[in-house]
Amino acid sequence: MMQRSCLPVPSGVPVLAVLLLPGLVTGVELAINNRSENQTLPTTPGHEVSLWCTVQNSSRAEELRWYRGDRAVEMKDGNKMNSSNICIVPVSETDNGVSFTCKLVRDEAVQISVILDVQFPPLLSGEDPPPAEEKSDVTLTCKVNSNPQARVVWYKENSSLTLVKARYQIYQTSEIIQLTIKKVQKSDNGTYTCEATSALGMDMKTFHLIVEDKKPVFPLEAVIAAIVVVLLTIIFGILARREKIFKCFKKTKEQPSGTSL
Repeated sequence: MMQRSCLPVPSGVPVLAVLLLPGLVTGVELAINNRSENQTLPTTPGHEVSLWCTVQNSSRAEELRWYRGDRAVEMKDGNKMNSSNICIVPVSETDNGVSFTCKLVRDEAVQISVILDVQFPPLLSGEDPPPAEEKSDVTLTCKVNSNPQARVVWYKENSSLTLVKARYQIYQTSEIIQLTIKKVQKSDNGTYTCEATSALGMDMKTFHLIVEDKKPVFPLEAVIAAIVVVLLTIIFGILARREKIFKCFKKTKEQPSGTSL
């Protein structure tokens, strides 16, 4: 998306008039496309939108400045005085809700705005969740981009999902809808579909859920390995000291068993 001036606009007022008629801002108004109030402009992606800002009730040359949101739009010198024009080419989904404001340079309190209402069918996106262990909670996040807002329904294996409160939880904003499955079971394995429908169309996004066996809190392999290491350490320790142990045993055996009188 880009903004450009569609046509160069002459100032229409001699510089001398600007010097002789300083005038006051009071009473000066602005209009966009011949409308003097803030407005919402419906449009669709791919189209071109042309916005004309003109000064009304002023006897002097007035410089204008355009803003997209909070950022000033660069304008050519011949497209600033008394009348100024910008074009949004082409309009895209990301322009939805964006404001374009025309302001009087010498008093920016004098301004007028247009908000783009870009209407388009649902566009869905999202990623598969990582494999989940049994008894854990899993959340499927479906990102929804739509204007007007779409109605969203979840399916499992192409059948409508019955949202039992004890098992499922839905969280929804204007941009995402999340399906949380509580304490998943092996039977929850499968394909889940997020379907969004509006007056302009429909879109679907598929998610694949894999449920794995719950892993033991202490990995069995690690416990066995630790036991083997301990046993080997004890055995090697005994072998290293075997000669000393045998000598001690032999010496004890050779001592007399009694005393003479």
